[in-house]
Amino acid sequence: MLKVEIDGREVEVPHGSTVMDASNKLGIYVPHFCYHKKLSIAANCRMCLVEVEKAPKPMPACATPVTDGMKVRTASAGAKKAQNSVMEFLLINHPLDCPICDQGGECQLQDLAVGYGGSASRFQEDKRVVLSKDLGPLVAAEEMSRCIQCTRCVRFGQEVAGVMELGMIGRGEQAEIVAFVGQSVDSELSGNMIDICPVGALTSKPFRYSARTWELARRKSVSPHDGLGANLVVQVKQNKVMRVLPLENEAINECWLSDKDRFSYEALNSDQRLTQPMVKKNGQWQETDWQSALELVVSHLKNSGFGVLASPHATLEELYLTGKFGAPADFRLRHSDFSGDGKRAGIPWLGMMLTDLAKLDQVLVVGSFLRKDHPLIAQRLRQAAKRGTQIHALHSVDDDWLLPVKSKKIVAPSELLNGFDYFEAILKAGKNSAILLGNFVQQHPQAAAIHARAQAIGVKVGFLGEAANSVGGYLAGLPAAGGLPEALKQQALLLLNIDPRLDSTYPQAIEGAKFIVNLSAFKSDVGDVLLPIAPFTETAGTFVSTEGRVQSFHAAVRPLGDARPAWKVLRVLGTMLGLPGFEFETAEEVKTACLGGRDVASLLSNGISEIKEDARTFQGVQRIADVPIYFADPLARHSAALQKTRDARTPRAWLNKNMFAQLALATGDKVKIIQGTGEAVLYVDLDHKLPDHCVRIAAGHPATAGLGAMFGGLTLEKITVNAGEMRAA
Repeated sequence: MLKVEIDGREVEVPHGSTVMDASNKLGIYVPHFCYHKKLSIAANCRMCLVEVEKAPKPMPACATPVTDGMKVRTASAGAKKAQNSVMEFLLINHPLDCPICDQGGECQLQDLAVGYGGSASRFQEDKRVVLSKDLGPLVAAEEMSRCIQCTRCVRFGQEVAGVMELGMIGRGEQAEIVAFVGQSVDSELSGNMIDICPVGALTSKPFRYSARTWELARRKSVSPHDGLGANLVVQVKQNKVMRVLPLENEAINECWLSDKDRFSYEALNSDQRLTQPMVKKNGQWQETDWQSALELVVSHLKNSGFGVLASPHATLEELYLTGKFGAPADFRLRHSDFSGDGKRAGIPWLGMMLTDLAKLDQVLVVGSFLRKDHPLIAQRLRQAAKRGTQIHALHSVDDDWLLPVKSKKIVAPSELLNGFDYFEAILKAGKNSAILLGNFVQQHPQAAAIHARAQAIGVKVGFLGEAANSVGGYLAGLPAAGGLPEALKQQALLLLNIDPRLDSTYPQAIEGAKFIVNLSAFKSDVGDVLLPIAPFTETAGTFVSTEGRVQSFHAAVRPLGDARPAWKVLRVLGTMLGLPGFEFETAEEVKTACLGGRDVASLLSNGISEIKEDARTFQGVQRIADVPIYFADPLARHSAALQKTRDARTPRAWLNKNMFAQLALATGDKVKIIQGTGEAVLYVDLDHKLPDHCVRIAAGHPATAGLGAMFGGLTLEKITVNAGEMRAA
């Protein structure tokens, strides 16, 4: 340890620490712009100049290594003069548009200018003008004249997001931040550039000019999307969610959010929100009152067996109440193999805490569209790889994870089980190795056998939770009464927060139901009765993350229109059906009943009994199905900004060059895809890295909903298109 004195106070810091590190440890604030604790040192703003004893000139605190016995003054006359001079320099060209700047009230430059800036400028020359940039639908770069070239956004892209989408061109006064020619910013973490920009150069395009920061009330919440359980700050004005920002939590999301977590709030205020109960009469939807709608529902459910299909994004309380109906109920809507039921030792989970990912020396990620399924877990693995963790991949596609992959094996879905042989010796050689099973594995027709094969290697096994309550669903007592297979056989269905055509492996399953009750936050044409329920910002609830962390939250705003929290709707339905155990007054009471004083950690286990490895063969071309990041749940699907991104484009049928030659295809051709009784027509495109006899076709999208199961054999037929259509493609 090194001893250093800062402003007369002594502190010990490890070797390699900087003056900024030592100052932060003492709680001494040093003004800065380019420095960020999660990014590399750039030292290009010079705002953090301090006096170091025996040094001939002020030194940047962020880039000056500590030496033993060093004495530093951060607020001396010399340091203040240097800091004031830098501030004057930064403000020479800065536009005086604070009254109309979206960053006003939360601008680092504005704050520091008060303490370190002069009351008037000595410079009379014309200010420079930097043209606005179109970076896409999420990040606005309309006022780049405000940019002070701190390069935080550039470094974030390279070091955290893993892709350099912004860079600096020019020198001196001509320096400016730009995207690559003709390119937009498409990273699934791009919104974090808005947070780390210390001025108003990069702002939120959906939020621009909608509210001032001091008008907003702030509410803590938890993300309802992937299994990470990212902590949120939901900002509210007049009972309307205006913005979502990260709530810093080093153990979970650090100070970052994925764009899905950040921008899906737009759906909450969408004109597609369902705000009134509706019943279908003669094929037409008609508004009704809650009492009439509930009585109609109860009359049908009492007279027929019914099943419950619940979203894995539903709260723990909602899932618990669905299991108390005594009907077949499940939340694993995209799963196709249930042979592991009754053979697991406990609830499948990550197998470790998120922070432990950085301690692994070998990681095999199996069947995961990692960046799109789990953006912030991918970010953690990216940082782990920088520290020496070796990442290996076993999958049916070769997506770029934007991190160094030590070895990989890309095989057809039917060969995934055999792919472990390639990695077994590698993993056993590591001192701390783990296998992480992704969404693709959990949805695979041989999911249980793959799980057992991973366990047999003898290293840690973990599951990357597909949704916010993929762990919580099991904790709530689901699957119940035979689960999904039995639910699909019932004459009536109760749907909780899902569109079965997009959120299920079996989109045609609803065709066999004679009566469907659809509890939804959004308008839908599915069902006979629509009951408006509140999304996560309008209800209290609990999510259990993929690491088994139980996180509860409260409503940030009142429910819109006549919408009601789903747990209350389920409670009333249970009571009207004459079922016991629905006497709850608050969501907290439901949570207490669900957990029953149990220690959640003791219920988590990835052990599984031996599973027979049955061989699977598919007739025709094998389908590889991912779920696009912005079609994975109803909130993301109804966010206008997210639906304008590259990741929300209509899916294509992706084939390798051998398949192109076999079918005599060219990029831009159309094909008819036939899978069972379903079909779809898509444009084709080339992916050289796909296995032979496979086609990658996304699920969860209206264009492909008719195809059915996410795995299996299908046939492709070329469709001739005219020249105009090809150019449009």
